[in-house]
Amino acid sequence: MELIRLTNVKKTYKTGVTAIQDLNLSIDKGEFVFIIGSTGCGKSTLIKMLYREEKPTSGQIIVGGIDVGKLRNGKVYKIRRKIGVVFQDFKLLPKSTVYENVAFALEIFGLPKDEIHSKVLKALELVGLKHKIKNYPAQLSGGEQQRVAIARAIVNGPKLLICDEPTGNLDKNTGMEIMRVLNEINKLGTTIIMVTHDINIVEQMGKRVIVLDSGRVVKDYAKGTYRR
Repeated sequence: MELIRLTNVKKTYKTGVTAIQDLNLSIDKGEFVFIIGSTGCGKSTLIKMLYREEKPTSGQIIVGGIDVGKLRNGKVYKIRRKIGVVFQDFKLLPKSTVYENVAFALEIFGLPKDEIHSKVLKALELVGLKHKIKNYPAQLSGGEQQRVAIARAIVNGPKLLICDEPTGNLDKNTGMEIMRVLNEINKLGTTIIMVTHDINIVEQMGKRVIVLDSGRVVKDYAKGTYRR
C-alpha cells in the first residue's frame, strides 16, 4: 500500500538553482529505502520536501494521504505528527536528561504525563537505552546519543522515519549498530527513508536503493539488487 507519491516534482530555489526536476517516485508502507547520489544531486532537498521544510515549485507530493505542497504553514503540524526525523548531528538538549530529551517531543503535543512516561520508556527500550534515562548527552557515546535521537523521533509512533546521514558522525561499527536499530524499527512497520554517502552500509543492508543525479531518479534498485 502506497505511503508516498511524488509526481512531476520540481524545486527551484530563489537563487535560481534547480535542485529537483521531473521527479516521479512511489514508496509503499513498510519499505526501507536508501537515497544515494553525489553531493548536490538533490537528496537533502527531496527529504526536506517530504516533511515540508521546503515546498515544491511545481508537481505534487502526497505523504500519508496529505498533499504536502498545498499545506498552509499553520497546518504543517498535520504532517509533522506523522513523520520522525533523525539528523547527522544529534540535536539533543545538552542540559536535559535522556528521558527529558525524548519526552520533550511529546510534551509539545500536550499529552498526559502517564502517557508520555509509557511512550518514552517504550521508545528507549527499543533503542536499547532504557537503563540510561537519567544520563545527560555529555555522558553518552556518539552512538548512544544517536540512539536517543532515534527514540525521540519514533516516540510518537510515526508512520514514516526520515534519516539524514544518521551514521555520518559515527565510526563503522557504531554506524552498523545504528543500522540494526533502524532495521528493528522498520520490522515493526515504520517506513524508513535514509539518505547516506556510506555505500558499504547500503550494500550490507540489502534494501531498495534510489540513485539521484541532477535532481532526477536515474536508478531504482529493488530490495537486495544494488551493486556498485
